[in-house]
Amino acid sequence: MATGSRVDPYRNFNFLVELDGITQAGFTDVSGFGASTDPVEYREGGDNTANRKLPGQTKYPNITLKWGLTDSRELYDWYRDVTKGVVVRRNGSIILNDLAGQEVVRWNFFDAWPTKWDGADFSAKGTEVAIETLELAHERVERA
Repeated sequence: MATGSRVDPYRNFNFLVELDGITQAGFTDVSGFGASTDPVEYREGGDNTANRKLPGQTKYPNITLKWGLTDSRELYDWYRDVTKGVVVRRNGSIILNDLAGQEVVRWNFFDAWPTKWDGADFSAKGTEVAIETLELAHERVERA
């Protein structure tokens, strides 16, 4: 006998990426959005049997974006500006949609700038799509 309704997890292929002022479609992969907080251990005077742990610095890994190579230069130009000393920070979002195309989860990241760009790899033996990669450093990420 069923005691409740079943809730299926969302699928990971139906997502969008928004970046302030940049329009880019066709991302194949987005990874690295998360957070970790380092524990700081200390000992209280008089209690020699245990360490106490407090939350320390929170760190955010870089977000990696991958997309099929097109004639759009917006993301590459954003990185190229960094190499010339012009750092433009942008806010963005990673949006997960359900199978009907409705937004179900959103992660917002803040003050991002490109720290690494990888051009596509080519092989005359394959038929795969050429993929570019951009790694973004950012200040924080929040699930909305």
